[in-house]
Amino acid sequence: MVARVSTVAFQGIEGVPVDVQVMVAPGKVGIQIVGLPDKAVAESRERVQAALHASGLSLPGKRVTVNLAPADLPKEGSHFDLPIALGLMAALGAIPADALGGYVVLGELNLDGTIAAVAGALPAAIGANALGKGLICPAESGPEAAWAGADIDILAPRSLIALANHFRGTQVLSRPKAAIRANPANLPDLVEIKGQESAKRALEVAAAGGHNLLMVGPPGSGKSMLASRLPSILPPLSAGELLDVSMVHSIAGQLSGGKLSDRRPYRTPHHSATMAALVGGGLRAKPGEASLAHHGVLFLDELPEFSPQALDALRQPLETGECIIARANHRVSYPAEFQLVAAMNPCRCGMAGEPGHSCARGPRCAADYQARISGPLLDRIDIRIDVPAVSAIDLIQPVAAEASADVARRVARARALQRDRFAELGEGRLRINARASTALVEKIANPDPGGLQLLRDAAEKMKFSARGYHRVLKVARTLADLDGVETVGRIHLAEAISYRIAGERLTAAA
Repeated sequence: MVARVSTVAFQGIEGVPVDVQVMVAPGKVGIQIVGLPDKAVAESRERVQAALHASGLSLPGKRVTVNLAPADLPKEGSHFDLPIALGLMAALGAIPADALGGYVVLGELNLDGTIAAVAGALPAAIGANALGKGLICPAESGPEAAWAGADIDILAPRSLIALANHFRGTQVLSRPKAAIRANPANLPDLVEIKGQESAKRALEVAAAGGHNLLMVGPPGSGKSMLASRLPSILPPLSAGELLDVSMVHSIAGQLSGGKLSDRRPYRTPHHSATMAALVGGGLRAKPGEASLAHHGVLFLDELPEFSPQALDALRQPLETGECIIARANHRVSYPAEFQLVAAMNPCRCGMAGEPGHSCARGPRCAADYQARISGPLLDRIDIRIDVPAVSAIDLIQPVAAEASADVARRVARARALQRDRFAELGEGRLRINARASTALVEKIANPDPGGLQLLRDAAEKMKFSARGYHRVLKVARTLADLDGVETVGRIHLAEAISYRIAGERLTAAA
């Protein structure tokens, strides 16, 4: 007799159906697992035997063969433990064989028979729902899987014994409830920033349109402080965005307790991060920081200190919104629609351009340091601003600053305008101006005659690339949305162009 149990293998954030086939037959005693298992799957036989023994089920003196079909698909991860164990229990008659037909199963076994949490419960639940099946997963992963839909049948046992009793009818497992993680109430607030009014304005514009932002200034000018306050003015995730973000974090195993959060991701990798850490990959392909920042913010502090190869690997995700990991034997794709925010010093010593300071190496100090960032990457950054050192008068007698809550309301209104505009144009998947196509941005950001003349003159004088031209239009459209007006005027284009001027000096250095 061959017992069959359905499970999944993960490719990117998608769950590929896998059929676990278990056969008990005469032969040399032992468990043999075939079907391209990796080391974690091959070790399942030891965990399964120990867990079944701890649950009071002794294995017969026969040969057990486990086939993971399709046999040519690589199988990775410890979540194959539970389906293998349940298939073996069904083959031995410990549970009804037909009881498992309507479920997709995943989970890791402990030696005492309890079931440990695994990564990927949410994508597995969504995949099972699409197949019209239920899901059996660990108890700790149940709140996460419950977000896949109210109609899907989910069993989240804590042990093999509890699951066996459920199928026998002696114990009923209740459906887990979807859980959400409470957001921290003490987010850093803009009211704590003294001075830097122009930088706060740029931060608001970047938040309203989802634009990439680069801040250049000496050490201690407040660049990192400003970036850390960006989450406090961003709107919460919508229902669709929440599931998109949570699927990536589920695959990466970063959903603590199976609870989801509607707070936008804010990722801050160290500048020693490798290319694989930023865009994903490795021996066992996993999402990188760019994908973990999906629908959120990727903050790169000390931008020139990152390796040039790692930074240039971000160029494609910034354009396409996805990270594609291609290897000789497989290809996976992770969503990566993130907002890039970066900070850097103007030179190695950090004080180039500051009054009363001159670099020992002269202008070459700044030129060599800024040249570590490629021109094509800089061309993808919409807003580039100088953040000068805070003056003593701002520290001693600061002007009353706006709180993040006030700025967040303006950002939310601007984003609502963008969402409604895209919906009217039949582009419901778009929510922010930064993601609009070139054809679409020319339609929604058509400037008035005065603004058009200004844009033409600026483009000729500053030698904008085609990408730079359209990104100026996107920023101008966001500025008009913040003002609540439909027409992009000269004043909006003038401010948008000013955000491009600081970057032209960097581009020249690169």
